[in-house]
Amino acid sequence: MKYRFLLYLFVIFNIAACKTENTDNFGPNIILISADDLGWSDLGCYGSEINTPNLDKLAEEGMRFTQFHNTSKCFPSRASLITGVYAHDCGYDTTFNNPIKNAVTIGEVLREKGYLTYWSGKHHGKENPITRGFDRYYGLKDGACNFFNPGAQREGEAKPAQKNPTRTWCIDSMMHYGYTPKEKDFYTTDYFTHYAIDYMKDAAEKKKPFFLYLAYTAPHDPLMAWPEDIAKYKGKYDLGYGRIRNARYNKQLKMGLIDKGYALSKPTFKPWDTLTLDQKEFEAKKMEVYAAMIDRMDQNIGRVLDELESLGQLDNSIILFVSDNGASSQVVNLKNDNDDGKIGGIDRWISLGLDWANVSNTPYRFYKNYSYEGGINTPLIAWWPNKIKSNSFSSFSGHFIDIMPTIIEITGATYPDYFNKQDITPMRGISLLPILEGKEAKRDKPIFWQWKEGRALLQNNWKIVKHGIDKPWDLYNIEEDPTETNNLNNMYPDKIIELDSMFINWISKYNN
Repeated sequence: MKYRFLLYLFVIFNIAACKTENTDNFGPNIILISADDLGWSDLGCYGSEINTPNLDKLAEEGMRFTQFHNTSKCFPSRASLITGVYAHDCGYDTTFNNPIKNAVTIGEVLREKGYLTYWSGKHHGKENPITRGFDRYYGLKDGACNFFNPGAQREGEAKPAQKNPTRTWCIDSMMHYGYTPKEKDFYTTDYFTHYAIDYMKDAAEKKKPFFLYLAYTAPHDPLMAWPEDIAKYKGKYDLGYGRIRNARYNKQLKMGLIDKGYALSKPTFKPWDTLTLDQKEFEAKKMEVYAAMIDRMDQNIGRVLDELESLGQLDNSIILFVSDNGASSQVVNLKNDNDDGKIGGIDRWISLGLDWANVSNTPYRFYKNYSYEGGINTPLIAWWPNKIKSNSFSSFSGHFIDIMPTIIEITGATYPDYFNKQDITPMRGISLLPILEGKEAKRDKPIFWQWKEGRALLQNNWKIVKHGIDKPWDLYNIEEDPTETNNLNNMYPDKIIELDSMFINWISKYNN
């Protein structure tokens, strides 16, 4: 009898120990996914005709934000995203050629909490992430590259179109200055996911929670995609800019993403009927490839979800999806570009351009590099099973600086005490956890933007914004006019003076 009693206690103890171990070691996993130059309306769940079933599923089972913001430019956005401070705080306001200073990364913070930390994809920074808190890293340390081959021409293939054949590529601690992949099926979006999945398996084997930053380069130029993905969109964009944009806007209204308060801003694209047949064919083809790149990204996100399910971690993971800026109107014209190369292929660098960028950012104005909403408003999809109400929306005004404090509150990690470490900047953002739980959150401080000619400040519902140092401020009530179509600068001069003073006080800290 005594033996049975001791055996019973042993079994109960071990069951309890296993439960404790699982609670401590598994969770929640956090996957932060970023797209590159993705416009606000480029996902199906944000109004697009592009096939994105996996992201749509995350949105339908989670929360979509309508007023979440980046910095309007790749590297400042990415610096803010992984540090929780403004790019100005960590030395990334004008260049990516400096080490991150006066800040810690999410990797460094979560590693101290016992997380395994992984990064696959684009960095656009000076340091190898391995030196900044990440256990594993695979990807492009620079800003943009050829999707099929970042390096030298391979036997039997056309010469890859590229701005720089010596882009830095990292595989853990090894840095390759000019990376030519051996794999003939190489495509950045696919291979970033290959490594991400390997990292997830590694965490499962080690029985530890993980943070994965999966930073895609799609759909940044060059526009390159697999032929089978491009074929899905053949003829889809023969309708032209206006009809696609109006269809997206109407879909946004119908799904409840926006309401009639989001006036469709004045278009900046050329009238489709003024284009020649050749021009129409060229423009439609560009958009077919752009759509295919987003489609392929979504397919790969589906692979990540499948792997989570296979590992039994689907219900113990959080996924956040963002874009680093609005769609880009910039056009790259390479010398010696192969104009005869096939659009979407390895040997031709094509950019999306202003007209389709205007469509991609529906219903907003302007594009990447601008501090108007078309440049800084990003989709944010937050998915957390059994925690976030399905098919919910939030109009809370947020910024990339809010991601760090959100992750810290969710995980119970500790941010360095900056009073004792004077070289560490305090977090600039606030936690979004109350929003994700269906509660309210309050932001006491303004949000600031400054990238080259673009400047903006948002306090409560008032936003001042301009493009040009010597230009006057525009003033918008973002709650009543989220698409910035009614400039109130002449009606409220005192409000402009008040907000301008705040902006000057903020920016002057970095100009001394």
